[in-house]
Amino acid sequence: MIEVFRTFIFAIFIAIFLRSFAFEPFTIPSGSMKPNLLVGDFLFVSKFSYGFSKYSVPYGRYLPFNGRLFFSKPNRGDIAVFKYPGDNKTDYIKRIIGMPGDTIRISEGVVLINDKPFKKEKVGTFEDFHRNGYLEKFDLYREKNDIGAEYLVIDDISFDGILGSSFNQGESFDLNNTNDYTVPKDHYFVMGDNREHSSDSRILSQVGFVNEQNLVGKAAMIFLSIKYSNKNFQLFGLSLGKYPDKIRLNRIGKLL
Repeated sequence: MIEVFRTFIFAIFIAIFLRSFAFEPFTIPSGSMKPNLLVGDFLFVSKFSYGFSKYSVPYGRYLPFNGRLFFSKPNRGDIAVFKYPGDNKTDYIKRIIGMPGDTIRISEGVVLINDKPFKKEKVGTFEDFHRNGYLEKFDLYREKNDIGAEYLVIDDISFDGILGSSFNQGESFDLNNTNDYTVPKDHYFVMGDNREHSSDSRILSQVGFVNEQNLVGKAAMIFLSIKYSNKNFQLFGLSLGKYPDKIRLNRIGKLL
């Protein structure tokens, strides 16, 4: 009996260690990274890709040190999980667009880094159900950055801006045409792939620039993907939220 207990404790210790320092599971709650990450995707995030900070390990924010241990810089184009700078607790996931020292501008939906535009070509359309249940269609583009990383983004250059509950009351932004942003030392500029529906570094009063110590890890692989129904589950007249509809088998094992 004692041996079984020891084995159980050891297994728990190993699980906590792996989750803290190797791979941690995350789920995607919103559509800001469509079409590459969908609501209901479950990911493994590599905790060691960028080294470790007090925000990348459980309860580490109470530790009396700043900076990172065994730091390895992210690459432009990485999909990264980080702690929201506004509270240093909430997990966000976005794509790293700008590195420290870069000057970034968005013009007619095209990203320019130090006045050099990313290549961007339309490749089709992306269809998805809005949270209210109706089908939406978006323009789908392939974007290629200055180091050759390619990925798909959703964009609509006719979009005028964003005004919604996720922003301060009365604020609106033309996210396809911005002023210059100069990324401070030890910070990164991040954007969602769903360009018109992402709170990110373009909005300095919200996410803004992300300090390197806020980085949690690099998105590595999708290990499960669940599509939820477009209708809410009702029980005795109460809405209990959306329910699982099917497993997206074609997304399982996708490397990011």
